[in-house]
Amino acid sequence: MTEHTFEPNEVLDLWFPQTGHETAIETHGAFWDERMQGGMDATIIDSFGALTVAAARGELDHWAHTARGRLALLIALDQFPRSLWRDTPAAFAQDIKATRLALEGIANGHFAELMPWEQTFFIIAIGHCEGPDHWDRLNAQSDVIATIEAAMPDALAGMRGALRGQHARVMGIIATFARHPHRNAVLGRASTAAEEAYIATGDFPHVRKIADIAQAAD
Repeated sequence: MTEHTFEPNEVLDLWFPQTGHETAIETHGAFWDERMQGGMDATIIDSFGALTVAAARGELDHWAHTARGRLALLIALDQFPRSLWRDTPAAFAQDIKATRLALEGIANGHFAELMPWEQTFFIIAIGHCEGPDHWDRLNAQSDVIATIEAAMPDALAGMRGALRGQHARVMGIIATFARHPHRNAVLGRASTAAEEAYIATGDFPHVRKIADIAQAAD
């Protein structure tokens, strides 16, 4: 049996289809909600499980030599595990590596070669990664956020406010709790009383409808 050789375009063609979603806030909002609300789970589990495992094992690290390869690897490390291993600690196991990949891509110019909705996944990865310098890393991205906002086409003007608002919301959560409390049960962590109250709301950044936020900000 011939071993499958994974290619970055397999990830990019799935995650960033050429559907014209970027031409209107409604279709672009749907693009985001499908990816943030678990709408890609079945496809990733059925067709991208082996690729996700290969990325986690470091077998696809060479993809990071190009801008679009780095983007594909970032999606495979930061997004795909959240579908393939949802509700298990493995969903978050690649967060450190993904964040390093994102920060390096911002520094070396790869980030600048991408479309704004592609660039946004660099910020998402940085927001996902817990650690003692989490808030500082988020705070350091203000100029990066501004760059993404400036590159957004006028048809997606609402995404500018939505991106900054979501980023500020994550910063506020980390400033308050120093971690993402909604992960506590999965990771076997005890929650503080304040965290229990927050968890009870169910109002986490990743479950908010981007389409609604963007339209409100437009």
